Amino acid sequence: MSSPDTGHPPSTVADTDRRTMVLESAMATFARFGYRKTSMEEVARAARISRPGLYFLFSSKEALFRAAVTQTLEHDIAAVEQVLADRGRPLAERLVEAFDQWAGRYIGPLASDAATVAEDNPDLLGEIAEIAPRRFEELITDAIAAESGREEALPVAQTMISASIGLKHQATSRAFYLERLAVAIGLLVR
Repeated sequence: MSSPDTGHPPSTVADTDRRTMVLESAMATFARFGYRKTSMEEVARAARISRPGLYFLFSSKEALFRAAVTQTLEHDIAAVEQVLADRGRPLAERLVEAFDQWAGRYIGPLASDAATVAEDNPDLLGEIAEIAPRRFEELITDAIAAESGREEALPVAQTMISASIGLKHQATSRAFYLERLAVAIGLLVR
């Protein structure tokens, strides 16, 4: 399988691991400085790679940004899927943890926020910025529907997502966000 931004196939596990590490460093740098203020030189320094090496992996800052956001969102969705699949735990508990994986870990003074960086640059991301939130809503809806039926699942899921967004903007800590979110989910899921 070739990389969509370079056309070069990852040749080894080490190359794939290196690419993953570069994308993690890039996301942290974009989250810290914003897309426009981040240079390829800063990303290369953070990733401990040469600038030419970075350009070998990614043809442009836009391609790097798109790949970094995509990797972050795919990781978040995979974590949410894993949490919700654990049907041995109560639904409310799984929902709180799923929201924590999706948004909670990005709350706090030092948290890097992939969602904010993505939201601030939708013109660079295209459909990437729409697919992951839509998938998150589907996962939450499906988890609720499995417990309470399909009819009420979508509005309950959408209300939880709205509550999460509101809490995320007022929370000063992850603990505050999770505490308040647990109350909201407790009111919506019985």
